[in-house]
Amino acid sequence: MPLQSIIIYIHLLVAMLIVVLVLIQRGKGADAGAGFGGGASGTVFGSRGSGSFFSRATAVLATIFFGTSLTLAYLAGQTTAPTSILDEMIEQSDEIGLSSTPLLDSTELPALPESVSDEARVDDD
Repeated sequence: MPLQSIIIYIHLLVAMLIVVLVLIQRGKGADAGAGFGGGASGTVFGSRGSGSFFSRATAVLATIFFGTSLTLAYLAGQTTAPTSILDEMIEQSDEIGLSSTPLLDSTELPALPESVSDEARVDDD
């Protein structure tokens, strides 16, 4: 598996984790609701609440996402891929030993019948 594929998989995983973490986090207005009677807020992650844990995890994942983005951009600039499909086909045929010359020469083609060649001819009148 090429390095670029591995980094793309890591990049996608980190992106999905960032989305999940952002959706799990509470907004700024949720603390005001906890002050008016939501006594059980933040007890799972300690007395400081889940804010610092999720914020720190999001920052770490964002840094990893940024790093994988830069790495993918660098790797994309380093590839020397053919510029067209025809170039790619010629390279593949050279690798397997096929010649790039056409199979039929224009002199080997049969002549058109007279009736077809008369109809296909364009008059300059």
